[in-house]
Amino acid sequence: MTLSPTGTLADRLVPAHGPLAHPIVRDGLLVIVGTLMMTLLARISIPLPFTPVPVTGQTLGVVLIGALYGPRLGALTLLAYLAEGLLGMPVFSLGTSAWSASRIPGLPVIFGPTAGYLFAFPLAAWVVGRLAHHGWDRGVATAIPAMLAGELVILALGFSWLVAATALLTGSVSLMPLLAAAVLPFLPGTAVKITLAALALPGGWRLLGERRP
Repeated sequence: MTLSPTGTLADRLVPAHGPLAHPIVRDGLLVIVGTLMMTLLARISIPLPFTPVPVTGQTLGVVLIGALYGPRLGALTLLAYLAEGLLGMPVFSLGTSAWSASRIPGLPVIFGPTAGYLFAFPLAAWVVGRLAHHGWDRGVATAIPAMLAGELVILALGFSWLVAATALLTGSVSLMPLLAAAVLPFLPGTAVKITLAALALPGGWRLLGERRP
């Protein structure tokens, strides 16, 4: 389904005119709000005994920010979030920063088993934001595949990172155990997050009195 460009919820809620007309002021405020939301959702973190990757609320934040902000500002917000972690701020899951110890001894978070997921956040936000900019967030039937696209980007890059890191560290790799550790445990949670986002975003548009074309 191809939809003409229509903008995002952020364009309606914080328009580029009025007291926040200056783009630096408007975008800066939205980036701060977005990174704060990511930090709060990262506090929802459930370690699993059979995988070094915890279940977190971060991916829900990524797809919501992408859909709310659009591709440019969504990706920029997630880059700012990663930058906060690189500066040592405890914004990642379980209150860690990029340089905190990961669940693999000797490796900080930014090089640990979850790094691939973190690196995927800006790209996933861009993908979802691009689809939302074209109206995919205005109806449940299109919001679901838009959210799914972002979640798949995160899972694919997260899995690829684990495969490459395992091959580098051990000299060999078995895909099925990694798939069971890095992808399969997160599919139920992914389905819940997609459902929540796919219901919330069209609801937001309905509150504004607008529907998907």
